Amino acid sequence: MKQIVLASTNEGKLREFKSIFSRLEIEVVPQSAYNVPDIDEPYITFMENALHKARHCSRHTGLPALADDSGICVKSLNGSPGIYSARYAGEPRNAKHNNQKLVEELSKFTDKSAYFYCVLVLVRHELDPQPLFADGIIDGVIVDHPRGNAGHGYDPHFYVQQFDKTMAELDSDIKNQISHRALAVESLLAKLKYSNV
Repeated sequence: MKQIVLASTNEGKLREFKSIFSRLEIEVVPQSAYNVPDIDEPYITFMENALHKARHCSRHTGLPALADDSGICVKSLNGSPGIYSARYAGEPRNAKHNNQKLVEELSKFTDKSAYFYCVLVLVRHELDPQPLFADGIIDGVIVDHPRGNAGHGYDPHFYVQQFDKTMAELDSDIKNQISHRALAVESLLAKLKYSNV
């Protein structure tokens, strides 16, 4: 089985990526398995941050590395929290506090439309001159009260109209087909056929 190191310590992301890549017989392992230190995200775009994390992880492991940078973007908040989604309420990172702040900020607006955005970057090695990039988007609406226990991050507040459920209420099989991360993975997989990962 091929192996890719995930440049993240987020257990929710790891579960999603493991499930999605398992059908291709590609094993996704967390960077913690190789004692890769966390790295900052100094850039102002999702793509730059993802590439930065992937190269860092590959440098420490000598293996192909996959990084994502993702977040929730809210129309009424001019795209915020965006790249700051994980630390929207400050440090230390806390999903409950992030959600509380988001609901509070949106209480001033009637338009609560939002979307989840994900950029994936796969590098075959640290100095890969042709990193693979892919992205995915899913539209939704922010709800005031959390619903569901299956998700992580903003999932309990992100309502997907076509299913009449929040992301945290969706069955994992469905989520792994329609989420921003799943759509980005599908795009990435289409590019993998030209790669020797």
